[in-house]
Amino acid sequence: MAIRQILQHLRTPIEQLDRESLRSWTSATHATAIADVVPRKPVQICGEISSVRIVPRAGSPSLQVTVTDGTGFASAVFLGRRRIRGLTPGRRISLEGVAGREGRVFELLNPRYEFLTGT
Repeated sequence: MAIRQILQHLRTPIEQLDRESLRSWTSATHATAIADVVPRKPVQICGEISSVRIVPRAGSPSLQVTVTDGTGFASAVFLGRRRIRGLTPGRRISLEGVAGREGRVFELLNPRYEFLTGT
């Protein structure tokens, strides 16, 4: 039976294994899953930063950070900022704020953030 599980693990795509690992880690944080976020309500989400980029908004730069928890993606936008020390892809973070809908992605404007540790 153990050999069957090992073979199944070896056949599973790495992206799926990463999502499952991240999902199990975020479920232990007692935060709301991104898939369960309700627009216009205060929310706390935890996840891993997948991308960081500077996006112009209303003529001033804004730092946009995309976070995933294995169930979906959310975007944190820090208005008027070009960079925040420590916000790098692969870093685990907790975000707290009011979520709005921007297309298919939830967006938090100037959320409270905290860097997390753990595997």
